[in-house]
Amino acid sequence: MSQSNLYNQCCRYHGQRVRITSRDGRVHLGQITRINRQTVWIRPSQSLGGFGMGYYGGYGGYGGDGFGYGIALGAITGIVLAAAFFW
Repeated sequence: MSQSNLYNQCCRYHGQRVRITSRDGRVHLGQITRINRQTVWIRPSQSLGGFGMGYYGGYGGYGGDGFGYGIALGAITGIVLAAAFFW
């Protein structure tokens, strides 16, 4: 999937709970809080499993900015709505 398509998909899912798979095989579960052309920020959600599911940091992100943590769009291999996995 091209970076442009990923950006558009992230924009469409902004504020939603998603499951993002990165090139290194990590799975990130949480809510998209911010997007730009290079990075998507995801805030981990306790209701989606907590630590041990591919999270890099604590809840609320680094430095207390509330955005969560960033994932480079170029490192993403797939993104889907998390609701599809938790019915």
